[in-house]
Amino acid sequence: MSFDTVVGQLALTTTLKNAVKSGKLAHAYLFCGPRGVGKTTCARIFAKAINCQNPTADGEACNECESCQSFNEQRSLNIFELDAASNNSVEHIKTLMEQTRIPPQVGKYKVFIIDEVHMLSTAAFNAFLKTLEEPPAHVIFILATTEKHKILPTILSRCQIYDFERMTVQNTIDHLKYVAQKEGITFEDEALAVIAEKADGGMRDALSIFDQAASFCQGNITYQKVIEDLNVLDTDNYFRIIDLAVENKVSDIMVLLNNVLNNGFDGGLLIQGLAKHVRNVLMAKDPQTLPLLEVSEQAKQRYAEQAKRVDTRFCYEALRRMNQCDINYRQSSNKRLLVELTLIEVAQITQPAEGDASGRRPRRLKSLFKNLVRQAQPKQTVQQVAAAAPKNVEGTGKTSNTGQTASPVSSASQASQTSSPCPVNPVSPTLSKKPVLKAESLGLSWSNLRHQNKKMNVLPGTLGSDDKKGGHQEIFTQDMLELQWLSMCNRMPQKYSGIATRMKNMTPVIVDMPNLEVVVPNEIAKDEMEAIKGSIISTLKLYLRNDNITLSMRVAENKEQFRVLTRKEQFEQMSEKNPAINRLRKLFDLELA
Repeated sequence: MSFDTVVGQLALTTTLKNAVKSGKLAHAYLFCGPRGVGKTTCARIFAKAINCQNPTADGEACNECESCQSFNEQRSLNIFELDAASNNSVEHIKTLMEQTRIPPQVGKYKVFIIDEVHMLSTAAFNAFLKTLEEPPAHVIFILATTEKHKILPTILSRCQIYDFERMTVQNTIDHLKYVAQKEGITFEDEALAVIAEKADGGMRDALSIFDQAASFCQGNITYQKVIEDLNVLDTDNYFRIIDLAVENKVSDIMVLLNNVLNNGFDGGLLIQGLAKHVRNVLMAKDPQTLPLLEVSEQAKQRYAEQAKRVDTRFCYEALRRMNQCDINYRQSSNKRLLVELTLIEVAQITQPAEGDASGRRPRRLKSLFKNLVRQAQPKQTVQQVAAAAPKNVEGTGKTSNTGQTASPVSSASQASQTSSPCPVNPVSPTLSKKPVLKAESLGLSWSNLRHQNKKMNVLPGTLGSDDKKGGHQEIFTQDMLELQWLSMCNRMPQKYSGIATRMKNMTPVIVDMPNLEVVVPNEIAKDEMEAIKGSIISTLKLYLRNDNITLSMRVAENKEQFRVLTRKEQFEQMSEKNPAINRLRKLFDLELA
C-alpha cells in the first residue's frame, strides 16, 4: 500500500518519494532486478502516489482521495497494466498507444505499467519506441523487467533506470518475523533462516515458502518441521562432515553419506551444499569477510567456531576437489561412487603420508616409475663389474644368487680391488629372493622397490641406527655416488626445492676415495650448498656406508661451463645408454610429461 512496506530497497523508495514531493517526474522509468524483489509493487505504489490529490509530506499516497480509492478498488481509469509476456505483439502495443491520446479524467497523469517488457517482439519495440520518443505530457511509462540486457539500447537511453537489489537473508528474516507477529504465528529463528536461504533473495518466494511452512506446521514454525517440509538437508550434516574430514575419519563420513542418500537427497546437491559450507567457513576465518555470510547471527557464530579448527589450505583444497566433482557429476555414470571418492579425498587432505609426520602427500605411481628408471642403469653396470671379479675370494661375505654381496668388504687387499663385488642397492644391502616383475628383463621386484622407498623416507641430515655404531668404510663406485646424489636431491624437503633442482644438474666425482668434489655453477649456488653441507655429507655417509666421506666445493671455470639438458634430451640420452628404459616406456604406455 505504501513505500514503507517495501523491504530492502530503501535507496530506491526514497528517490521515488522525493520525486513525488518535488513534482519533477520523468516520462519513462525502468525497474529492473531479480524476481520477487518488489519491482511491480513499487510501480503500482509509485503510480498511485503520482495521481494522489493530497500526498503526504514525505511523498506517500494519502489513500483517502478519489484517485487513491479508485486505485485501491481496482477501478481506476488512469492506471493501465500490461503483461508483455502474453501481450507482446505489435497490435497490443498499438492498442495501448492509442489510449495515450486521451487525457486523464481524474488526476494529473495516465500511467502505463508494462511488466516483463523484455518479452516484447522487435516489431513491438519499434512501435513502442516512437511513442516513447515523443510522449504526451500527461503520460508516464513504468517498465519492469528481470533481463535488462534484452531491451534495445534506444529504449534504455530514454528511461530512468532503477536497479533493484536481491534481499539479504537478514532483511528477509526481519520481514518474516513481522508477518508472523501480524498473523499470530510462533516461530524459531533457525526455521526462518532456512526459509530465507531457500528464497535466494526473493521476498515473494520467501512469503510463499513461509505460507507453505505455516500450513504444514499448523501455526508453530519449527526448524525440524521446516527442513522436513522443504526437503532441505540439515546443516548439521555439513558441520559433521567437515569435522570428520579434519580428523580423517573416512568410515564415519561414508556412513553419514549413506544415511543422507537413503533419506532421498541427491549426491550432487550434497556436494554443492558442502562446497557452499566450506566457502562460508573460509569467509568466517577473517573478521573482514564475516559479513559476506548470508546466514543468521547464530549460524555466523557456529561458522566462526569451526573456522578456528580448520586450516585455510584444507578449505582451498576441499573447494577445488568439490568443484571438480560438481563439474563431472552430470556426466558420471556412477554418481554415488564419484561423490564417495570426492569425500574420501577431502578426508585425506590433512592425513600425513606413511612414515612422514610433515603431512606431505604420499608418493604417486609416477614417482615410483622414475625411481625404477634411474636404478636400471647402475644395476647393470655393477652386475658387469661383479661378473668380472675373481671367484676364488673366500671369507668376504656370502653372495646371493642375484650377484649382490650380503656384507661389506673387510680386508684392505679386498678394498683395493676395483672389480670386487659391491652392493647394487646400498640402501638395502640384504635382499631375499622374491618374485620379480619380468618387465623386459629389468629384474626389479615390486616388493624390493617398496622396501627401498620406505627406507628412502629418511630426511637429509639424519642417520640410521647402523651409522650410530660407526665403523663403515665401504668402497663405492662413481655410479653409486651419482645414484645416491640424485636420490638425495629427490628426497630433499620442499623448502630446499630450488637448490635441489640445481644440484640435480651437478655431478660429484671421487677425487681420492672417499674424498669427493662437486663443481657448482656460481657463488650463489655454492653459498646455498655450504649452508646444508653437513646434511649432504651425513646423507652420503648413510647411503654409501662410508663414515670417512668428505666433500669439497668449487666454482666452475669458464671452460667447465656446460649446457643444462632438457627433460626430453635427458630421456634420449638415458635411452641410448640403456635400451631397457625405452622398453619400459612402451610396456607401461608412458609419456614424457
